Amino acid sequence: MITEKSCGAIVYTKESGNIKYVIIRSKEGIYGFPKGHIEENESETETALREVAEEVGLTVTLISKFRLEDTHTFNRNGETRLKHIVYFLGEYSAQTPTAQETELNGVCLMDYETAMSSFQFENSKRLLTDAHNFLMQL
Repeated sequence: MITEKSCGAIVYTKESGNIKYVIIRSKEGIYGFPKGHIEENESETETALREVAEEVGLTVTLISKFRLEDTHTFNRNGETRLKHIVYFLGEYSAQTPTAQETELNGVCLMDYETAMSSFQFENSKRLLTDAHNFLMQL
């Protein structure tokens, strides 16, 4: 089985004291977080920062001591693949998210409850819940 590794970030900002999350919508209509494949000689954090900048046009600061992993299988061209994704938590301010039109159908700012109801996959819900709980303890 082919294995792929990607890195990304659960990105947030604070508006009037409320946390808003950057949620992407893929070309297939799936809601999730910005992420992408590691390029040659990149670290996990370098990949996450680059992918966030490319996919949603934001420069973020990664929050230390937060790192989550997700693994799932998917099919591409009739072949089952294993995808391993590392997520960090990234904060931004005074910027406007902009979707990378070649890869995404959109990008939204959502509160926790709205994001949770938009996700199609339990993994996304688990990741956001872990990130949200972490932020509530800061």
